[in-house]
Amino acid sequence: MAIEDRSHKFCIVGAGSSGLAAVRALVAAGIPCDCLEREDEVGGNWYYGRPHSSVYASTHTISSKRLTEYIDFPMPKEYPAYPHHRQVWEYLKSYARHFGLYEHIELRQTIANITHDGAGWIVRLADGAERRYRGLIIANGHNWDPRLPEYPGSFAGEILHSSQYKTPDVLKDKRVLVVGAGNSGCDIAAEAAQHAAQTWHSTRRGYHYLPKFWRGLPIDLLNERLLQWRVPKGVRRLLGSYIERLAFGDPKYRGLPKPDHRLFESHPIINSQLFYYLAHGRICPKPDVAELCGDEVRFADGTREAVDTIVYATGFRISFPFLDRTLLNWHDGKPQLWLNVFHPDRDDLFVIGLIQPDSGQFGLVDYQARAVAGFLAAAEHQHPAADALRRRKQSSADVTGGVRYLPSERHLLEVEHFSYRKQLQKLVASLPTP
Repeated sequence: MAIEDRSHKFCIVGAGSSGLAAVRALVAAGIPCDCLEREDEVGGNWYYGRPHSSVYASTHTISSKRLTEYIDFPMPKEYPAYPHHRQVWEYLKSYARHFGLYEHIELRQTIANITHDGAGWIVRLADGAERRYRGLIIANGHNWDPRLPEYPGSFAGEILHSSQYKTPDVLKDKRVLVVGAGNSGCDIAAEAAQHAAQTWHSTRRGYHYLPKFWRGLPIDLLNERLLQWRVPKGVRRLLGSYIERLAFGDPKYRGLPKPDHRLFESHPIINSQLFYYLAHGRICPKPDVAELCGDEVRFADGTREAVDTIVYATGFRISFPFLDRTLLNWHDGKPQLWLNVFHPDRDDLFVIGLIQPDSGQFGLVDYQARAVAGFLAAAEHQHPAADALRRRKQSSADVTGGVRYLPSERHLLEVEHFSYRKQLQKLVASLPTP
């Protein structure tokens, strides 16, 4: 089968929140593109019920709608402060319709692999067809390839990853162990407390917990105001600790370990239900798992519990199975890209959405996409800004805002949203407007 020549176009992988932003930015800049999406509709992770969607029936956003939405496409006023996944999906589809993105998106197109033959990117589809593109933008997301822990022994009961968990009926009247203290782990533990016969929650370390609201204001909007007012990080930490203690008291009185890090050095858990169920004995905290013992689990403190179901809320691997890692400048567990977007040596390969921000994501990927489109437009017209960016992307960039995140897989893609957004805004402003 001959390779179809589409070398005047860019190929965008995925039509989730990042892919949609990429399509919109390239189209606005007059750069031809095809967006290939394996599902029958856009939405990516927010398309509930699809094989690679990790949201469950009760999922709401962790970040408030005003810090989640795209730059110039606000979420509807009637949406709650923390929208349900169904509302987010409708918002993404509305975004695609409003900006006429569907005509550039090919649904039900699964990519088998992508290579570079020296003349362009060869995209091989699952049906055997091959196409040549001038450039590649990867936007398939990083919350779809489950990371499972390895413990000694074996378990005789049911094992689920949080991405497989959808509805609480699978937990009804069972003895459930939830492993992992991310936001998903705490959400699922709180949900299990309402349906399971018994719920244990295992964490490796202590964490900081914040309520979703403070005096009626979403907690991330409060933090945003402090950042806008340039309140020093130390003062924000003190205020956050005050809110944490006032809302939940001392975690040790609920059997939780003391955090081994300062606030903001790991994602604080945004959850207003966990402590309620801890106080009612519906959730029993446990340390890390030491061994799986058939129908029991032994923990690091030597205690053992009989368990029917384990839910691993242990995150995801960074995975691009269709592309060789060497093409992505892969080192130390992740692609090493300037601002997590720009390849240091290539002008035809970009990644959108490869971040784990401490706030909402859609606005950040919107700026990422605009920066890519601006660079491509500048390069096409031989604008000096393109050469300036080529020099910059061979250096390193600080995406942490001076925060020392815990050295763990969970923080490989961590960015401090406020300083990161400022860098992207300055970059976009330095590039010619299409």
